[in-house]
Amino acid sequence: MSEAVRIDKWLWSVRLYKTRSMATDACNKGHVLAEGLPVKPSRHVKTGDVYKIRRAPIYRTYQVLGFPKSRVGAPEVPHYLSDLTPPEELKLLEMQKDMIWITRDRGTGRPTKKDRRDLDEFFER
Repeated sequence: MSEAVRIDKWLWSVRLYKTRSMATDACNKGHVLAEGLPVKPSRHVKTGDVYKIRRAPIYRTYQVLGFPKSRVGAPEVPHYLSDLTPPEELKLLEMQKDMIWITRDRGTGRPTKKDRRDLDEFFER
């Protein structure tokens, strides 16, 4: 890749998104920010740029260190980007992992009124 690399192509090549179209969609939806403002997929990336990327439920912060010639393997990614995500954001991610998720078996239908009351009572405690 040359020095003038599109943000969507860079995001894909450093393995932040599985496909280039997913990286383009993330830019179009406003999930990629530069200096607090959403970026278009055609924005050119420069060495030293810092981008915030929405990966629910947090924003991860990355700094551009270089440009790979094509998509790189996972062990090579640290040569091209630096993770600057603040510890507070990572703490939020850990808190979400500790949350209780209630799942219902597929095909059981909607919860009955009694099921709903039982769930509400469980979560009020």
